Amino acid sequence: MKYNYEHIVILGAGESGLGAAMLAVTKGFSVFVSDAKAINPEAKDFLETNRIPFEEGSHSLEKVLQATLVVKSPGIPNEAPIIQKIKEDGIPVVSEIEFARPFSKGKTICITGSNGKTTTTLWIFHILKKAGFDVALAGNVGASYAKQVAQNDAAWYVLELSSFQLDDMYAFKADIAVLLNISPDHLDRYNYQMDKYILAKFRILQNMDESCYFIYNADDVAVVNALENTSTNAVQAPFSLSKPLGFGGYVTNETLIINIKTTTTMSIHELALKGKHNAQNALAAGIAARLVEIRPELVRESLTDFESVEHRLEFVAKVHGVEFINDSKATNINAAWYALESMSKPTVWIVGGVDKGNDYNELLELVKSKVKAIVCLGVDNAKIKETFSSYVAEIVETNNAKDAVREAYRLAGTDSTVLLSPACASFDLFSNYEDRGVQFKKAVRNL
Repeated sequence: MKYNYEHIVILGAGESGLGAAMLAVTKGFSVFVSDAKAINPEAKDFLETNRIPFEEGSHSLEKVLQATLVVKSPGIPNEAPIIQKIKEDGIPVVSEIEFARPFSKGKTICITGSNGKTTTTLWIFHILKKAGFDVALAGNVGASYAKQVAQNDAAWYVLELSSFQLDDMYAFKADIAVLLNISPDHLDRYNYQMDKYILAKFRILQNMDESCYFIYNADDVAVVNALENTSTNAVQAPFSLSKPLGFGGYVTNETLIINIKTTTTMSIHELALKGKHNAQNALAAGIAARLVEIRPELVRESLTDFESVEHRLEFVAKVHGVEFINDSKATNINAAWYALESMSKPTVWIVGGVDKGNDYNELLELVKSKVKAIVCLGVDNAKIKETFSSYVAEIVETNNAKDAVREAYRLAGTDSTVLLSPACASFDLFSNYEDRGVQFKKAVRNL
């Protein structure tokens, strides 16, 4: 697919939008930036310094429709009236990743999935960096892909891709694609239809040929079923925690095995991050590393010395025998399931926020076996109380991190764990999941 770059309109002046603007200016294209909200002072300074015309507070339809190509923020749904009008006028709407790809000579390793994307992306980046690759980090983490392509194009990019980004990618081709898992998340953007969400995730396979590799979770029923109905020419390299695989990776007898060209083995107890979900993340990262021919010895070392991601099962402190774990990034049921599954001590679970259509019954067995009390941290906790009140001795409600931590500490007792793993978005009480995690950690340290 070829685009007309005569006049680029960029919707959204966040990290991706500014990166796209920088790349467009570098290439000599006419550019206009439009943001429905107020643009922050730093972004405004960048636009003014580079003499890029912009507007804020609303989208002027007349100006937007002058575009030959629109680059939109992934936060803007395709159902938004402005997007519908642009498409009615026959103007292509693409993501920053799609826009930037033709201007980069670098190869790409692209990671998507409902859970574990950030951890796996950073883990792969860590391995490649340690191996001496000219590699950059982009997508949902790191700096804007377009900005890096414009400033200092790398030989390799490790890209974390959300379904929202994939929705607006058409000609893009990943050299290595990783699909970690699929569970209900962001269904409000897909008319609460799981099939549409699955199709969005599988867009990561588009345009891949025999020179490309597809790493996927062979234990994930949704992924396996969808793959049976998907045609791809990419070489498949699956991973599993339950069955041996000839080409790919698996775990058996607490040993991680990667069969790519040679066999790489190590004990799962040596992995830098614990839990079944991190064994899956490690397999995906290790397979990607071996596919780009990083030495088995270095792969093993990198799987051992990788440091955890902030807000993802992050150890905060131990206070009088009570461990506090920050898993604020767990914004859906599946992520909270992984967190609860990895708990080895009696747990006080801090849960709640903006419900995305959660079915808490999926967590009942884990809650019965692992959770001694629940602290709700949200505005509307009715569903949580209704689901778990018969199975947990005490459920209390709070509306700020300080009170949630104090109540959890009171309920915990020695040799137990307080786990913040909300299973919900954060926007009722916090600006985002990072803000929620930061406030939680501050409250713990102030005990």
